[in-house]
Amino acid sequence: MPLSIGNVLKGRYIIQNPIGKGGMGAIWLASDNRLEGRYCAVKEIVRDVSATNEYQEQAREQFHREASILARLDHPNLPKVSDFFTDIDTDILIMDYVDGEDLRQKMGKLTKEQFIDESQVYDWTKQIFEALEYLHSQDPPVVHRDIKPSNIKVTTTGIVKLVDFGLVKVMTPEERTVTIVQGRGTIHYTPIEQYGADEGHTDLRSDIYSLGCTLYHLLTNQTPPEAKVRFLHSHVMTPIRSFNTSISNRAEKAIEWAVSLHPEDRPETIDQFRAALFDGIIPNKQGVPEYIPNNNQEWLQYALSDPLHRDLAILSTLLIILAVITTFTS
Repeated sequence: MPLSIGNVLKGRYIIQNPIGKGGMGAIWLASDNRLEGRYCAVKEIVRDVSATNEYQEQAREQFHREASILARLDHPNLPKVSDFFTDIDTDILIMDYVDGEDLRQKMGKLTKEQFIDESQVYDWTKQIFEALEYLHSQDPPVVHRDIKPSNIKVTTTGIVKLVDFGLVKVMTPEERTVTIVQGRGTIHYTPIEQYGADEGHTDLRSDIYSLGCTLYHLLTNQTPPEAKVRFLHSHVMTPIRSFNTSISNRAEKAIEWAVSLHPEDRPETIDQFRAALFDGIIPNKQGVPEYIPNNNQEWLQYALSDPLHRDLAILSTLLIILAVITTFTS
């Protein structure tokens, strides 16, 4: 039975206001009458009452198995899952309530011609990397599957929280994934492999794609095109620097790598994506890692750090000087 304002769960959690709603349930703000002044987020997951008893039982067991894994997670950039239970035909997940503004709300304050500062986006990204690296390092690995601006909140103290475990998957030893809640994610941030059946081949690289699309949106103030549209029309993904010329070439190439349509063409791990975005280590078309400098100063430092590159840099500089002299003396 769907929740409503005023409901009391387990004699403890008092439903206050809706935070968000979806096809399979909702997220509510609730007060905790055992801990005065504490508020929590209640994730309500309503099962299909028309399904067979066997399916209902399997779904219930799956929810409790997966929720118990989430409850063990403990990271500063993730809300803590503090309780979970089933109330008649509804599965309930109790999490910390994160007070703050999400990144979709921050973008909503901009005009089409405005952009969030690149350094600010990277400050947030570093924290998201930390959260995802933690999730992906679990045994078995945990895949979020719904990374998007509205699921990234920034507290008043500047701490980033990756919220809403609604579509989280926990990978089995056979590298298949099982889901707590039926769902496909949000279309503009959902990789191509996440379309279709829930037992599809989503893995850690699915989160990398969604994060890449999120960064694309944050840096361009433009919603990224859907993966299925890109599959049919490869030209629809406009390069980042076409919208925002202040973005570095390195960032554009790193994000392009992350949002590759085919999983095998993306970074395999968060650490690889981090190295691409912040250190400029990005594979070329042949798959060989190359260094992409962030600016001319970095290029010069890199060139002078290696004897061969130093000689080439000096030769290039001399040729440029010679060309300039020739231009003015001819």
